[in-house]
Amino acid sequence: MADHKTELYFVFMNFDPVYEHLRADRSKEGMKELDTYLSSKHDQLLAKFLPPSTYKKKSSLAIVDGFSVETTKEQAAILRSAKEVRVVEKNQELA
Repeated sequence: MADHKTELYFVFMNFDPVYEHLRADRSKEGMKELDTYLSSKHDQLLAKFLPPSTYKKKSSLAIVDGFSVETTKEQAAILRSAKEVRVVEKNQELA
């Protein structure tokens, strides 16, 4: 039986030459272009592997080409198996 409890996960992507090129442009316009590119790229990855309305992307992280998403353990495993993804880690709450 699947566990439908959602938790926060961080997803870090594999090397992307477009990301590296955009990240090199530190201008205001360059950073906006990078943010737009990453948000779209991360949204497309989620849509490709997970059914709509079963997850909630919280943010894209431009400094590391990653994003945070509220999803189930089973869906995190699906993302972990994607060739575009380097690593998926569950958020660890600090006491």
